[in-house]
Formats: sequence, C-alpha cells, structure tokens
Amino acid sequence: MTDTPLRAAIVPVTAIEQNCTLIWCTATMKAAVVDPGGDLPRILAAIEQAGVTVEKILLTHGHIDHAGGAKPLADQLDVPIEGPHEADRFWLARLNEDGRQWGIEGVVFEPDRWLDDGDTVTVGDLTLDVYHTPGHTAGHVIFHHAPSRFAQVGDVLFQGSVGRTDLPQGDHKQLIESIVTKLWPLGDATAFIPGHGKPSTFAHERAHNMFVSDRALSA
Repeated sequence: MTDTPLRAAIVPVTAIEQNCTLIWCTATMKAAVVDPGGDLPRILAAIEQAGVTVEKILLTHGHIDHAGGAKPLADQLDVPIEGPHEADRFWLARLNEDGRQWGIEGVVFEPDRWLDDGDTVTVGDLTLDVYHTPGHTAGHVIFHHAPSRFAQVGDVLFQGSVGRTDLPQGDHKQLIESIVTKLWPLGDATAFIPGHGKPSTFAHERAHNMFVSDRALSA
C-alpha cells in the first residue's frame, strides 16, 4: 500500500495471535490502533517504528483478544476509543473475567463513542466507513477505506474461513448474511486484514472460501 493515502502494519498480539493493526494517514502520519488485545509494549514499539502519532483506538468487537488492552493503551496514549457497536456492551463488561480465563489482561471500559452502521471514523485526513456486521458478535463492526480498497474486518471473515459463532450471541446465519450483504458489495478488489491469519481479498474468498464462496453459497 505504499502508493495509497492509507498504510497498515499488522502487530500480532496475545497467545491467540490476534492481528492488532496500526493504520495511518500517509499525508499527516496520524494513526489509529485497531483491536489492541494485549502485548502493549509490542504495539508501542510498532508505533515508534512507524513514526506515527496515534490519535484514537478503533475496535471491531468486544472479545478479549481484540479489546483487552484498549483501555490501558488509551490511558497511556491519552486518546479516545471508538467502537464497537453498543450491542457488544455484553463483552466489554466481562473483559476482566474473560481475561482471567484466557490468561490475557482485560480491563473493563466503555468506549468514548459507540459506532453504528453508516457512521464514519477519521484517521488524519482519511475517512473510513463503518458497517455493522453482526454474527460473530452482536456488535461487530468493520472499517472500510474505499479509495484504498481496504477493509479491516475483525473476526467476520478470514482467509479460507469465517468467524466462529458458537460463543454467546453468535449467529452463523447472521454472519453469512453480514458477509454477503455488507462485505461483498464493497468490491472484489478490496483487500482485507482479518482478526487472525493472513490478509486476503474479497475476490479470493468468493472464489476459494469453502464457507462463503459463490459456489458454496449457491449449492
């Protein structure tokens, strides 16, 4: 993405290897940290290496591996937290409890701004569109920067797979609907960073993903 107004760097965090992502505006070098689940020293080192100034934290959803470190990082950087959708209040309220279960430090908080379908968030001069994509969690959102054909999709879609729906408030039918009605219309050329694993494109997943390929959905 060197020739685009947006750049992104993946910072794997926690034992679950969640893709915390640093995204920034190349014109202003202002940045956002997406889903800081933990390992804050690693995130802070990535911020320093990129030479950016973080102005906010963005959350796709409230699971511990995505949101556990959000409050401590926000306090340390003195920045607001935006997202997820308010339907994930359930998960944010139990971050300390889930943290003990998973061996990840979790700090309960309420974001400075809940996000909803049709909202936008800014990072420097960039404006990203927010889409509410329930299924993995009830309050999951994704972020899309149309000019860069880039999306941050959390745990909705992965390379070759989709988000799990066996946890509280998960709904597989709803997840598939979110992918088909919210992600696919963003365009096959859209590249995405998932919450775990390698980046991919919507075109690749529509051709090869055994759960949501065009062929699988038409069967």
